Amino acid sequence: MEKLNHRAVMMLTLHGIPNCDTVKKARAWLAGNGVDAAFHDFRKSGVPDALDAWVAALGWAVLLNRAGTTFRALPEAQKAGLDAPRALALMREQPAMIKRPVVSGVNAAGEAVLLVGFKPEIWADVLKGRPID
Repeated sequence: MEKLNHRAVMMLTLHGIPNCDTVKKARAWLAGNGVDAAFHDFRKSGVPDALDAWVAALGWAVLLNRAGTTFRALPEAQKAGLDAPRALALMREQPAMIKRPVVSGVNAAGEAVLLVGFKPEIWADVLKGRPID
């Protein structure tokens, strides 16, 4: 895979929890591709105000980490009938319920970026400013 143009100006923030294995892989991938990204630790710095905008752009179901132990440990009554306001409240109360990592900012082509989860092939295209299928 070709490396990203590290000379292109990208302003990115990777949001997550540092001990999350997927976040570790994503951070290593960014470093290996010469991409500088600020890191926002959900646990130390809190849930960003941008969470509402992320939900508006992608939908709460994309951002809610239903596979994680924090969500699975919830009583069934809290999991049933979720909607955007309830999902947002859960993610704000327990940041581990936000699917990780989230990358936001501007790519090499000057386009807005919002990625959830780590898929290197998609990240490479989006961060270079190439359309994805």
